[in-house]
Amino acid sequence: MIWAMDENNLVGIGDRIPWHIKEDLLYYKSKTKGQIVLMGDTTYYSLKGYYKEKPLPYGKIYVATIDKNLVIEGCHMVYDIISFLNDLDKDIDLWVVGGATIYKLSLPYANRLYISFVKGKYEGDRYFPKIDYSNYNLIWENDTDKVRYTLFERK
Repeated sequence: MIWAMDENNLVGIGDRIPWHIKEDLLYYKSKTKGQIVLMGDTTYYSLKGYYKEKPLPYGKIYVATIDKNLVIEGCHMVYDIISFLNDLDKDIDLWVVGGATIYKLSLPYANRLYISFVKGKYEGDRYFPKIDYSNYNLIWENDTDKVRYTLFERK
């Protein structure tokens, strides 16, 4: 899983990120470009708002939704995220990229957490669920003026 959150676990405002930190966007792209990703349909449409006519920069895209009639060209639809995560081949590196509901449902299955801790408090309405960090080891971190980048691995 990969995400950025502020000091209050805030991850979004509506379908947008509450901050614009170029270094964090570049970090996110460096990790996820060309990778297999899972996202919710709201996150997909939000990203398409930025990319317009260009394709999203991922390899294989899984889009989770509860709308069984929704089909997005070029994406693999996931209508039952729990079954999908339970049945996922353990050798596949899947990056969970949002949004808040997808993070909450995926967290129990995640082995690695790439968390960008954005410094400061922002306004918004989407929060990451509480994490029991005692289940994880901090493997790596890099602190900058605006963000503390971390990698946690499940014990």
